[in-house]
Amino acid sequence: MAEELLSENDAKEGQLTKSLLAVAFLASFGSSMLYGFNLAVVNSPAQYIKDFYNESLVESYNWTPDEQNLTLLYSVTVSIFAIGGMTGALLVGKLVTRYGRKGTLVKSSVLVFIGGALMAFSRRCRLPSMVILGRYITGIHSGICLSVVPMYLGEIAPKSLRGFLGLIPSLHICLGVFIAQVLGLDDLLGKEEDWPLLLSLVVFPALVQVVLLPWFPESPRYLLIEKGNVHATISALKWFRKKGNIQAEVEEMQEEQRSLSSIQTYSVCGLLQDRCVRWQVITIVVLNIGMQLSGIDAIWFYTNEIFKNAGIQEPLIQYTTVGTGAIEVISGVLGCFTIERVGRRPLIIGGFLFMGICCAGITVSALFQTRLAFMRYISVGCVVGIIAGFCIGPAGVPFLITAELFKQSHRPAAYTVAGVLNWLSNFTIGFIFPFLEIATGPYCYLIFCAICFGVAIYTIFVIPETKNKTFMEISQMFAKKNNVLEEELTSNGHLKMALMNGYGTLGQLITKCKVSERALFSLWVMVPSSRLQSCSQGFKFASPSWLMHLSAPAEGPGKPPD
Repeated sequence: MAEELLSENDAKEGQLTKSLLAVAFLASFGSSMLYGFNLAVVNSPAQYIKDFYNESLVESYNWTPDEQNLTLLYSVTVSIFAIGGMTGALLVGKLVTRYGRKGTLVKSSVLVFIGGALMAFSRRCRLPSMVILGRYITGIHSGICLSVVPMYLGEIAPKSLRGFLGLIPSLHICLGVFIAQVLGLDDLLGKEEDWPLLLSLVVFPALVQVVLLPWFPESPRYLLIEKGNVHATISALKWFRKKGNIQAEVEEMQEEQRSLSSIQTYSVCGLLQDRCVRWQVITIVVLNIGMQLSGIDAIWFYTNEIFKNAGIQEPLIQYTTVGTGAIEVISGVLGCFTIERVGRRPLIIGGFLFMGICCAGITVSALFQTRLAFMRYISVGCVVGIIAGFCIGPAGVPFLITAELFKQSHRPAAYTVAGVLNWLSNFTIGFIFPFLEIATGPYCYLIFCAICFGVAIYTIFVIPETKNKTFMEISQMFAKKNNVLEEELTSNGHLKMALMNGYGTLGQLITKCKVSERALFSLWVMVPSSRLQSCSQGFKFASPSWLMHLSAPAEGPGKPPD
């Protein structure tokens, strides 16, 4: 029966189906886009929010804050979003293990409704704290979803489409920034009376996601490897693949399941202590810190000032800023459609190198624009170049590659580490950049230049290409860097052969012949693997349907039992 369910050999593997495309856009629309929207939405009504704070404090406390205090309150309003993001990132591991990937996205949407309601009624209630609290709560939601969406899409995508689907969240982040910039124009919702409505619009995409996403299946890898639900896994794969051949995917998932010493997920401490993923952890640390310390946030914060110095008239600056948002979206689309052609490495390397060159260009143009008028336009071009270089690769590939570098047991903890570092770096650069600019002037962009070049060099020498690779194949590539032997005896006495090509055949021998663990261990040590593989061919139980019913290793002491 199971074999009939699996045999779908008349279609190509890795086909982009309507189901895959729909769930990718739906999850990104209701989660990732809100992150980009919340990043940019407070820029346009900044003065109106300060005026509201001033009026409310005078009415409630008979205290008139000076400009410095108002700026501090506004800075708290902006930066509290990143604090919420760090809080959400810390919750990712526990949430995805308990509720699943899709379940976490659906349940976390309630945070958007709470935060949106607080911001919507803050002006009517005359409470500035409602704006700040609403920003913090929506930040928690973004901190969760910024990790869970690429994790979910990375697990449901076939290996040939993992890059394309993995960059759709990044595209929606750029789209969210662009929509916030457009709606914040004076001609639309950029008026004083409309800013609470502008901030609370986040509830509508979240509502669409809550209504529609529950109709889609959970991640097949989560269902099989963590829950052991074979029938739900097959149903989910058939939903996402339609006519595709799912047999190879199920076997690959089972190979990963058998390679794990335990299906229990690792904690963050366990992840950091596991030498088998040492270089993978270093890689996500470098990419996520480098992503935020590349200078992109500083560019977004000070785009208006750069455009003003270039001679653009004040009323036109808001439209110029919208133009940069359009460039973000175009670059994101370009990244989506090129990643499966050129791979991950070229987008990371090329993006960071181009950003580094443009950061150096901003420094040079700032130093000489008083003497050379055309340098002002060079600075504008460099700003556009940094934004385009960032959105085409570094904006989304780090989240995608975090899913690819880790197995199921390590992935939630890896996303927790990556998310916390990403948000912490985001908060740090927003906090220290004004002081850094005062201390170093235009030379501060040379620091960003060095960071961009450093990440590019690290990628060249350390990160392998993961395009069209299974999660097991990627683990094998990193095994050499981590100095992990091909066969290891795990701490609980089970034989772990995560890197053996013939592991599945040996697993069949274990179950069908009911060989004891001690006898199997002796057989493995004394007989070459090639002999075992040739021997196993004489048995008549290599059916993929039987592979689904492999029993879990029996519990035992720290050595092979008698």
